[in-house]
Amino acid sequence: MNTNPTKVKNKYTLWIWIVSIAIPVVVAILFTVRIPGVERMGFLPPIYAGVNALTAVVLLGALFYIKNGNRKVHERFMKIAIGLSVLFLLMYVVYHMTSDSTIFGDTDGDGLLSDTESNALGGVKYIYYFILLSHILLSVTVIPFVLVTYVRAIHGEFKMHKKIARVTFPLWLYVAVTGVIVYLMISPYYPI
Repeated sequence: MNTNPTKVKNKYTLWIWIVSIAIPVVVAILFTVRIPGVERMGFLPPIYAGVNALTAVVLLGALFYIKNGNRKVHERFMKIAIGLSVLFLLMYVVYHMTSDSTIFGDTDGDGLLSDTESNALGGVKYIYYFILLSHILLSVTVIPFVLVTYVRAIHGEFKMHKKIARVTFPLWLYVAVTGVIVYLMISPYYPI
């Protein structure tokens, strides 16, 4: 049976677009849902921040192995990185389905940022919000890049894979590292 490469590529392109749009939309919808009868899962943020850190390490390992010509180990590391990203996303959504969002700088835990609390933050709040906003925007942006890069590799289109991986890798690494930074910056304000 002979399959048309253009048909296969079009099928993957359609699925990449569907998944790339569906994930952020579903996550946004799930943020409005609360799981009834389930207490806040405050233990999850350090775990999913750790998963982000591990993702960054795995991505660096994958880069190391491909630079040293070990395609098999590189492939394994990339599959692990994708799995870790999916695990992160699941834990992140579950946490937000059981907990209200934490406000950066809310030292009294009342869910509001008073002028006094805001003034105490000084310029750090701008750094935090820049990192948070860029993290969120790039976490959505990187989805199609990861999927296209992966599909090109599994189809043996290594020249094109390498070309797009030069964009995908730094985006994905930035998202993983800034996820940890955001956690470290906001963790003092999590409710006890």
